[in-house]
Amino acid sequence: MTFCWFAHATGDGVSAADLARVADIIARPRGLTEALLFTPATTHDPYLHDGPPPMLALQLYFDGIEALEAALAADGPLLALAELPSLAGATVTQQAMLARSFAVPDPVFRTPPKEPHCTYLVAYEGGADDLPAWLAHYIASHAAIMARFPDIRQVEICTRIDWIGALPWPRADFMQRNKVVFDDAAALTAALNSAVRHEMRADFAKFPHFTGPVSHYPMATRVIRPA
Repeated sequence: MTFCWFAHATGDGVSAADLARVADIIARPRGLTEALLFTPATTHDPYLHDGPPPMLALQLYFDGIEALEAALAADGPLLALAELPSLAGATVTQQAMLARSFAVPDPVFRTPPKEPHCTYLVAYEGGADDLPAWLAHYIASHAAIMARFPDIRQVEICTRIDWIGALPWPRADFMQRNKVVFDDAAALTAALNSAVRHEMRADFAKFPHFTGPVSHYPMATRVIRPA
C-alpha cells in the first residue's frame, strides 16, 4: 500500500504548453515515487457510458503521507498547478487516498517506449451503509475478478484518508477509486467485452448497499518519473 493524490479537471481543454508545464510540475515533489498524467481516450463498454472523460487527471504516488502533504503545502511545488491558465478556468477537484495494488498474471507492459498505456478510472462517489463490509467484499471478490481480465497489467483500489494541503481546489470525498490498466485502448475495449466483464456485473449485484454515482472513464496514461 502507498499514498497517492488525485486531481480531476473538467473544462474546455488543456493547451499543449500547459500540458508540458503540468508534466514538469508533477515531477518535482520530494518523496514522489511516480506520477501519472491522464488525458481522454476512447473505448467501448457494453454496460456503461458515463459521458466525456475529464480533460485532465493526475495521480501522484508518495513514499509517505508527510511527503504528500509537503508537496501540497503553501510552499510546496504542486501549488504552481493552480496558476496554469488551462486549469484556472476549469473545474478541478482533488483527493488524497491510500492505494492498494493487486497481483495480475502478467504485469509487463507491451506498450512501445514513450507511448501511453490505457487506464479505466473508476470512482464510487457516494457512501456505503456499512463501509467496512463494502470494502471487505470489494477487495476480496471484485478485485480478484478484475485481475482475470485478459491482458491486464495493473489493478488498484484506493480508499479515502484524512490529509492536509493548501492547493485551493475543492476536495472530493469519494469512498473509493479503482483502476484497471492495459497496454492500449484496444486491449481495454477487448477486456470490457470479455466474459470477465459479465462476471463483474454479476458480482456488482452482490455489493453491500451503497449510494451515489459511479463513474468510469478511459484515459490515456503517461508515466512521469521524478525529476
